[in-house]
Amino acid sequence: MRYIDAFRDGRTARRLADAIGELVGKSRFSFMEVCGTHTVSAFRSGLRSMLPEGLELRSGPGCPVCVTPNSYLDRAIALGRKGMVLATFGDMLRVPGSSSSLLEERARGAKVHVVYSPLDALKLAEDSVGTVVFLAVGFETTAPAVAATVLEARRRNLRKVKFLIAHKLIPPAMRCLLDDPDVRIDGFMCPGHVSVVIGSEPYRPLAEDHGVPCVITGFEPLDMLQGIYLLARQKAEGTAEVQIAYRRAVRPDGNAKAKELMEEVFRVVDDEWRGLGPVPQSGLRLREDFGEWDAEGIPVDVEPTVEPAGCRCGDVLRGTCWPPECPLFGRACTPEHPVGACMVSSEGACAAWYRYGR
Repeated sequence: MRYIDAFRDGRTARRLADAIGELVGKSRFSFMEVCGTHTVSAFRSGLRSMLPEGLELRSGPGCPVCVTPNSYLDRAIALGRKGMVLATFGDMLRVPGSSSSLLEERARGAKVHVVYSPLDALKLAEDSVGTVVFLAVGFETTAPAVAATVLEARRRNLRKVKFLIAHKLIPPAMRCLLDDPDVRIDGFMCPGHVSVVIGSEPYRPLAEDHGVPCVITGFEPLDMLQGIYLLARQKAEGTAEVQIAYRRAVRPDGNAKAKELMEEVFRVVDDEWRGLGPVPQSGLRLREDFGEWDAEGIPVDVEPTVEPAGCRCGDVLRGTCWPPECPLFGRACTPEHPVGACMVSSEGACAAWYRYGR
């Protein structure tokens, strides 16, 4: 059996699904898949159709493109209009800001380059006559690579490259959801990629303080079914612990080198999340030692930030609204013409529902 097939075996999946059904019984459980990759995997594999009627999987704020607020896009667009060269990952191109997007700005003549690594921004800066601004968006997964790139820019004394940082931390957002009276979460399926970096310990206060089980899982169907089974078993037994169902990649203490890089380059700040609003100690910004590489300090006129009328992307990210419940879903808002950020990225809940859930 090939390695990948070991995590997609149909008979094993059915046995796990049956065991989940026995644990759920006549109860009703609401588990949140924090990571957008889990959302897509659940749809693409047909996993949702195997779950018992009393168990629902809600999508959460685990898509970095989706949770980045309009104000960040508006600032990036303003920098582009001022003549800066913008370097970004491709999934940010079509995210709507208050009145435009990076793709629309590029069509109007702005210098917007799609890169595949933060290091590509350094090459752009070496070849460019102007200042290059890298749009650093993502969770703990991508933050170490950006930190290493900032250090490399300093080592080369390359001052024509700046970083507009919008890195966010997942555990504080999860705590924010648990503090929201409108949100019902009986267990968290914790993100595998993020957990490779931070390990399992940062989730422990969530389980201990709020009595909510947390299970770290991978992204193959059997990974997710095992994670759901462990969450259901904890609920049935009345326990709340942090478990790792992805031990081939995740250690309790995470990746020490990656965390050291983040600690050296970034400081933790309160930050704004789409849908969640201000979340204490949930964002990263450059330390003062790296002020010369911080695009936040570039003076620029940013337009007033507004949200699209009728869009319920924020509610989708909080797990209080299914994407089809948004009045724009599949009508005014489609992957070809997105109104909200959740319809843009392949990890966005609305995009996943549009492609697979209909």
